[in-house]
Amino acid sequence: MDLLHSWGVELAVHLQSKYSKYEGWFSLASTVADLHTTFFCFFPVWFYLRRDTGLRLIWVAVIGDWLNLVLKWVLFGERPYWWVHETKFYREGPVPSLQQFPITCETGPGSPSGHAMGAAGVWYVMVTALLSMATEKQCPPLLYRFLQIGLWSLMSLVELLVCMSRVYMAAHFPHQVIAGVITGIIVAEIVSKVQWIYSASMKKYFYTTLFLTSFAVGFYLLLKALGVDLLWTMEKAQKWCVRAEWVHLDTTPFASLLRNMGTLFGLGLGLHSPLNTEPKRSSAIFKTGCIIVSLTLLQLLDGLTFSSKNLTVFYCLSFCKSAVALLIPTTLVPAALSWICTGKREKKL
Repeated sequence: MDLLHSWGVELAVHLQSKYSKYEGWFSLASTVADLHTTFFCFFPVWFYLRRDTGLRLIWVAVIGDWLNLVLKWVLFGERPYWWVHETKFYREGPVPSLQQFPITCETGPGSPSGHAMGAAGVWYVMVTALLSMATEKQCPPLLYRFLQIGLWSLMSLVELLVCMSRVYMAAHFPHQVIAGVITGIIVAEIVSKVQWIYSASMKKYFYTTLFLTSFAVGFYLLLKALGVDLLWTMEKAQKWCVRAEWVHLDTTPFASLLRNMGTLFGLGLGLHSPLNTEPKRSSAIFKTGCIIVSLTLLQLLDGLTFSSKNLTVFYCLSFCKSAVALLIPTTLVPAALSWICTGKREKKL
């Protein structure tokens, strides 16, 4: 593995030296590839454009990120920014000089890449949804073929940029991002074929959230009891990150787990809330209004940050914030707009 890691470090050094002027683009690619973008941007749009696609986005993102966490705990993957300092591979020569950036110092294991895996799954869902819509609209074969090539090419380009950005930032080795892309597509394909996710009851949402959380926590406690520390990467991140403030608590495995579980639970609450106004969503104007207002409120919600002094409080608030982020577009916004529209109609009468 040391040889494979050394090749990855050489590629990272090459990218950092030859493409330093594109640092902003690489940083943007990593930011957009984060599942945060799916929950706060993609989902509200797709939920009103094509409900089943919106639901599939959340399920693919949550299940994929949960699986990513489990795989990281099993595979014990290194990250370039600490591996170069701890390996004995370079004992006969100089250690490569890797730059670090504000988004470099992730605290979990490195394999597979969560950004590459999440982006692959989400973009696979969106591309297949667009192609499905083209088929339903009876798009001419030649135009459909061009659309097919264009969309898959766009997805490939996005994935390439995401993978390059993760290597450039010294957060992942090349084999980790490749593994992430492959795993993400597999997860998206499998989850998309599960039909009950489109009509799941609140009870199923609750038990699924409980099972995924219990499995991850139980797996952690079991291995800890056997003497295996699954949080071994926290010390490495704090030791080798050049700036302490770049080590963020929200990149820890449990923060990610509770964030995703809050998202799934929030989706269930939103879909089965008494305030849910499904019949009102047929109007294109109403849908557009819901999308605009939802995106605006989500950006305001996104600005809320929590102190990390108390871990329990931090994790609970992260769970609640993620749940509210799904309640806003699924229930709160359509209910509010429906009430406003009804009130205006009654005044006219």
